[in-house]
Amino acid sequence: MLRLARNIRMMPTKVNGLAGAGKIASQVSCDIFLARVAPSTVQISERNAMSFKFVFLSPAGDLAAAMSEAVPTMEIVQCESRAEALAALPTAQACFGTLDSELLAAAVQLKWLAAPAAGPPKGYYFPELIASDVVVTNFRGIFNDHISAHIMAFVLALSRGMHRYFRYQFAGQWRSGGESSPSTYLPEATALIVGVGGIGAETARQCKNWGMTTVGIDPRVESPPAGVDELYRPDELDQLLPRADFVILTVPQTPQTEGFFTSARFEQMKNSAYFINIGRGANVKLADLDQALREGQIAGAALDVFEQEPLPPEHPLWTAPNFLMTPHVAAAGPYLRDRRRDLMVENCKRFARGAALVNVVDKENWF
Repeated sequence: MLRLARNIRMMPTKVNGLAGAGKIASQVSCDIFLARVAPSTVQISERNAMSFKFVFLSPAGDLAAAMSEAVPTMEIVQCESRAEALAALPTAQACFGTLDSELLAAAVQLKWLAAPAAGPPKGYYFPELIASDVVVTNFRGIFNDHISAHIMAFVLALSRGMHRYFRYQFAGQWRSGGESSPSTYLPEATALIVGVGGIGAETARQCKNWGMTTVGIDPRVESPPAGVDELYRPDELDQLLPRADFVILTVPQTPQTEGFFTSARFEQMKNSAYFINIGRGANVKLADLDQALREGQIAGAALDVFEQEPLPPEHPLWTAPNFLMTPHVAAAGPYLRDRRRDLMVENCKRFARGAALVNVVDKENWF
C-alpha cells in the first residue's frame, strides 16, 4: 500500500501542478474549463481545513502528489490490490475509482467518490451506491473543446461528401460531378443536437459559426445556451427529427437513453439528413443504423462510439454506404491530464472546507 501524506513523497522530485513544459497554454486551457465553477482561491492550511483520508483504488502518481500539495491536511493512500483497498476504505472519507458492493460496504465513513471518467460504463452506479449518501463526482466538461471539434469534423466531412470521396480514393476511382457534386449548404442547414450540456452547447456555438440553425434537446438545461436557437424537452424529439439536416447525439448512457435511437427514429429523419453519435455507443442500435444506411433512409452517418468496442471485423457497418467512423477517439487532445488534476485539486479544496463539490452526479440517472 502506497501512502502519501504531507511530508511523504512517492516521487523523487516535488510535483508542481503549474510547472513544466507547456505551462502557459496548459494553464489557459484549464482556467477556461474551471472558470464556470468559480475555482477556489483559498489557501488551504491546517487552520482552515479539516483533515481527511483519500483512497485511490489504484496508484495515481503525480495526481496524488498534486492533491497532497494543494491540501496538506489530507492523507492519501494509494492501493495496489483489492486487499489493500478493503483495508484502507473503512477509515476513508473520500476515494477515487470504481467501487462494488463489497468495497462500498467496507467504506463506512465514505462521503465522496470521484468517478474516473466523464461517463462511467453501465453498472458503475449500482443500487447500493445509488441508495447511499455518498456524493459522486465525474470529469464531465474537460473534453468539451476536443469532442466538439471532432463533431464539426464529421459535420464538415459529411456536408462536403468526404464519406464518398474517401471510398473512391481507396478504390482508385476518379469520380467527379464538378460543380454539381452533392453537398449540404450549412447556412441553410439545421442541426438537432440531442444533449446541450457542455459538449452539446460548444457544438452548437461552432455550428452557428458556419451559419447553421441550431435546435437543442435536453432534460436539464432550462434556457437555451449561447449558440442554441431553440430548446426543447426530450419528449419532443420525435416531432423535431423531420426538421433536421444533422442529428447529433452527445448524451451519456442513462436509463432513458440506452438503446433509444432505433429504426423508428431513423425512419422519421429526412433521407437527405445525416446522423452523428459521439455520446455513448449503447444509445444507438447499430443493426438499425446499418439498415437505415443501406436502404437510403438517411444520407449518411458518422460514429465515434459503438455498441460493441472494438467493432468486430465481421460487422456490416465496415462496408455500409455513406458511413464514416473513428475508433472512440473524439476526446483526444492536449491538456486533459492538467484538467483532471485541476478538477481533482479544486474538489479536494472544497471537500476540506465543507463546500459544495464540482460536477456532482445524479446517481439515479448516471450523470
